[in-house]
Order: sequence, then structure tokens, then C-alpha cells
Amino acid sequence: MNKKNNHRIKKIRQILKSKYPDVKTQLHHNNAFQLLMATILSAQCTDRQVNSVTPKLFEQLQTPEDFAKAPIKQIETLIHSTGFYHNKAKNLKNCANVLIEIYDGEVPNTIEELVKLPGVGRKTANVVLGAVFQIPGMVVDTHVARISQRLGLTINKNPVKIEFDLMNVIPENEWNDFSLWLIYFGRAVCNARKPVCPNCFLNHLCEYPDKTGFN
Repeated sequence: MNKKNNHRIKKIRQILKSKYPDVKTQLHHNNAFQLLMATILSAQCTDRQVNSVTPKLFEQLQTPEDFAKAPIKQIETLIHSTGFYHNKAKNLKNCANVLIEIYDGEVPNTIEELVKLPGVGRKTANVVLGAVFQIPGMVVDTHVARISQRLGLTINKNPVKIEFDLMNVIPENEWNDFSLWLIYFGRAVCNARKPVCPNCFLNHLCEYPDKTGFN
């Protein structure tokens, strides 16, 4: 990577950090298990919708044992509004079973172990590792994928390839925060359908060819 691009990326990082100095996952949770379950639910669903469901869910089902014993219909009813509830309910129940059988009911703290759990991909694993265990990880959700492409930080569309592209250009101690900076930025400014390009504080550093609102 040339010095000019290095400087551009450094400026992007500095500006995002100044705009969003205190970032954390928006999924409400009290422990690692709750965050794991909530992140599984967040697939193709907003954090706000997940947060509207989890209070009642975690009131009725508090532990891996509770999820493992619960009838699948009960779980489906509790999570119905998050969408794809049949598959998500199976994943929650099966994930709880594996946690009990292999990890004594505890959430593992390595990405290799986490991605072996039902319903858990690299995105979910990195959310848990960063938020609970403070282990560096690059979370690639739809916001991170979209904005990293627009900013010219990757040319890939595959989330895993984007993850490794970003890990190559962002310092490891910023991986967790950088993902969250882009998520906050994506919700407030650089949305999918109509980014607010004229008022964007990264406009001068952005390589997105289809900027809006300049005509």
C-alpha cells in the first residue's frame, strides 16, 4: 500500500474515532451467553428489533439448559418478530445443546471454537470476542461491508475476504472499534439507499463513485 493511501486511511480512522469516541455493541446483554443468543437473532434483523424481543426471551429462558429443554415452539413464539424464526429457534436450541455437551455451558473465547457452534459465523464470533472478552476482531456486517467498499478499503464482496482486507490496513488494537465506528456511521450518515454525501465528514476521503446530492 502506498503512502498516500496509508495517510488517507489514517485520517479516516482519526475522524471516525473523534466522531464516535465511545462505541459498544447495541445488542442488550448481561453476559456472554445472552450476547451470543442475541447476535444469532440479529441475522437479517435490526438490533432494535432484537432488543425488543430479548427481555422476555431471557426472562423465560436464562441459561443454556433452559434453551436446551425448551420446546422449539416456545422459542419460535418468543423470537417470531425477528424473522426466519424457524431456523433461528433451531440454532438457539442446538447452540445451547453444544455449549452444554462440549463447553460445560460456558461460551468459548476463541473464534475457532465459536464458529463451530450452530448459527455462529465469523461475524457473530467476532461480536462476542470483542464485546465480552476484549479480543481483537473485525466484525463485518452489512454496514461494514458496504462502507468499506465505498471508502475504497476493499474491492471484495465476500464478508470473510472483507474482514481480512480490513485487518490488513487497520491496526489490530482498533479492529473492534473500527467495526463499530462504521456501524454507527452507516446508521447515521452512510446508509444503503441514500447516503448523505454532501454532509458527510468523510466526503473528502471517500472513493465512492456514486456520491449523492451534488447535482
